[in-house]
Parts: sequence; C-alpha cells; structure tokens
Amino acid sequence: MTGLPADYRAFHQLYRAAYVHWAELYLGNRHDAEEAVDQAFEDLYFTWSEVLRTENPNAYAWAVVRHRTIDCARARGRRPTVIDTAAFETTALRHAVDPIGELEQSLSVYKAICALPARQHDVIVLHYCLGYSVRETADIMGITEGGVRSTARHARHRLHDALGLEREEEHR
Repeated sequence: MTGLPADYRAFHQLYRAAYVHWAELYLGNRHDAEEAVDQAFEDLYFTWSEVLRTENPNAYAWAVVRHRTIDCARARGRRPTVIDTAAFETTALRHAVDPIGELEQSLSVYKAICALPARQHDVIVLHYCLGYSVRETADIMGITEGGVRSTARHARHRLHDALGLEREEEHR
C-alpha cells in the first residue's frame, strides 16, 4: 500500500476487517468476502478525493461495500447465506435439549432478519450477529449511535411481529 494516500491507507486499515467480517457472513466464505471488499476498496481508491468530499465518507464507503458484496453474490448465482451459516453456528444448537426445534426457531429468526429493510438488516447483523458495539456499528455504517439504537429498536419490533412474538417493554 506504499504510495497510496495516508488517509486512504488509514481508512483501509480501520475498516477492512469489519467489512470482510460482514461480507463473509453474507457470502458464506472468506475468499469471496475478501474479493468483494477488495473490489470495493479499489472503487473507493479511484474516487477517493470525491469520497472525502461527501458529507459522510463512512456511509458512502459502507454503501460501496454493501453493493459490491451483493454484486459478488449475484455474479456467483448465490443468495445471502446468513440463514444457512448462522443457524448452524448457533451455540444454542450444540447444547439444546431439542436441536430440531432450536434449528427451526433459528431458521425463522434468520429468515426474518433477511426480510428486514437493508439498514435494519445491517444494524442487526453487525450489532447482534457479529457482536459489534453500538459505537462500532455506527462507525462502520457511517450513522450516529442514536441512529443505530433507533434502527435496532424498529428492527426488533419488525422481528417480533414477523415471528409472532409479543413485544416486551423496551428499557434501552
């Protein structure tokens, strides 16, 4: 990365791992995730001066990464794999009294997550599935921490409705 602008190198170093982490969950394998994210960073590099002039470079970069990841999935004839991988990687399945019931429940939850609008989906996946803090999720997506909390609250309401669950009082 020698010869690249210092701010671009810093941005790459700060966000590549999180972007690959998200893309890997979406695409189902590390190689494709790295390829999609590297293509996104290449796009960002060629327009870097314009990216920096945008109101929110992080949000712009997140959109580029998201679109490149979706394009990669389409090019390979795949659908998102959040449903497939997350359900089988659930720790609860390994210790469940009723693994089949637990699997059915996990599949329902992940199908409901996949049906969320894009921003709600991304907040839920980054924050709850991948374990990023509210601050980290906000930084990765280029939105405010309040935006993450609000989006997560609306997403949880949609998920409760989609799964036929009663909404609990929100204390967050």
